[in-house]
Amino acid sequence: MEIALRIAGIGAGHEVITTPMSWVATSNVILEVGATPRFVDIDPVTRNIDLNLIEAAITSNTRAIIPVDIAGLPVDRTKLYALARKHQLRVVEDAAQSFGSMWQGERIGAIGDFVSFSFHPNKNITTIEGGCLVMNNEHEAKLAEQYRLQGVVRSGFDDMEVELVGGKFNLTDVAARVGLGQLPHLEEFTVRRRQLAQLYFELFSKAQATSLGLMLPLADFSQCNWHMYQVVLPEQRLNIKRAGIMAELDAAGIGTGVHYPAIHLFKLYRGMGWKESDLPQAEYVCRNILTLPLYPTMANTDVERVVDTLMKIIRNHLN
Repeated sequence: MEIALRIAGIGAGHEVITTPMSWVATSNVILEVGATPRFVDIDPVTRNIDLNLIEAAITSNTRAIIPVDIAGLPVDRTKLYALARKHQLRVVEDAAQSFGSMWQGERIGAIGDFVSFSFHPNKNITTIEGGCLVMNNEHEAKLAEQYRLQGVVRSGFDDMEVELVGGKFNLTDVAARVGLGQLPHLEEFTVRRRQLAQLYFELFSKAQATSLGLMLPLADFSQCNWHMYQVVLPEQRLNIKRAGIMAELDAAGIGTGVHYPAIHLFKLYRGMGWKESDLPQAEYVCRNILTLPLYPTMANTDVERVVDTLMKIIRNHLN
């Protein structure tokens, strides 16, 4: 994403619109190029950036939008690119979680401006560490090659030139080989993730989870790759904080996660003027979201145990 911003000429004095609900790298890359992040609140149903709020955040300094496909659920690409065209903005898709997801029949990455994928160990396929940037412009692709390794351009047997300041973003051959071994299994992994997600919905329905205030994700089984299955805890109805619930799940042998704390409330961003109540939807969801286990080798009985244990804990801690 940093390379994409540099290719787009984004730097000091520019603003980039993004979501506060993501891994902090999403906004840190904006700071890295000298630009300013402008956070826009989320849609509590999709948990993605609320596209209806973006126009109000656009200023004369805005140059790009970085949307994030939380848990693999795609941001509405049709609406996103209509906004971008209208305001002449570049789009850097943070598709870290959506490798294998679709938008209206097209794979994420097959269309668009810049598309950034992650192959971190917790992603749907992995290279152990690393990722890739998808482009559709040959000139910009050549620039990316320069930026990824110290700006070096080689020609002939011994000629080397450096025209710009690059970094060290290149994927190792070993990591790439791991990814090539994973790639043929993507569809198999995606199918199994969708089956597990469907089972979560069925079991939570039987447990009448929503009647207790538990918020489930959007049930999209055609476009989402189900990178994660996340619920939002009913904060007002519980006499225990999220950490307490996670501790009880951990004691039962069930690991959970938080994806993610609200970026704008980290000390770094508070120092830039962001504060509580600025983005209420994101703050509520980020304060109460809980990521449950979901991985292709997970057994159906594991899902049953997760749901059963979580619902017992919630019922034990209702006000």
